[in-house]
Amino acid sequence: MERINTIARIIALISLKTFVLSKSETGELLDKLGSVWPQGVVPKVKSIKIYEVEEGRRLLIADETVAVQVQDSIVPFLGSKPEVLQRFPSVTVDMGAVKFVCNGAKVMRPGITNFDSFKKGDIVVVKDQTHGKALAVGVALEDSESAKAMAKGYVVENLHYISDKMWEAYKEI
Repeated sequence: MERINTIARIIALISLKTFVLSKSETGELLDKLGSVWPQGVVPKVKSIKIYEVEEGRRLLIADETVAVQVQDSIVPFLGSKPEVLQRFPSVTVDMGAVKFVCNGAKVMRPGITNFDSFKKGDIVVVKDQTHGKALAVGVALEDSESAKAMAKGYVVENLHYISDKMWEAYKEI
């Protein structure tokens, strides 16, 4: 059975579309990230290799830096260095919300126990309450101040989470 799983992973890896961005495309992408990501997080790299995991979902790899593109949003990869993820605002969720977040669910207000300050549309890291580990990365659907006042509703759109296809594809690359 393990051999079948290994063969399936190799076939999936071979079927990944890969390409390298030109210098001008890399520069444009880094400029875009510089306007959305916190200052000092975007690295200075010469080229970025793209792995198309599935339609609309890509891994962007440059040296040690990895990001995930979901449609038009580019968020840091959860396997990135902890100091990168710490530069982004975060929300902390109670342990009851962990299994839902790790299955791709949007982060709802009742499960959030702590907020950093962020604006609607900002990239937000979702952490667990017990260990403070990053579980997911998404985009804020509300300002942190508005979300604190809410009793229910969605606060963060989950774009990348531990054990999703992007996570598994990166392990195979």
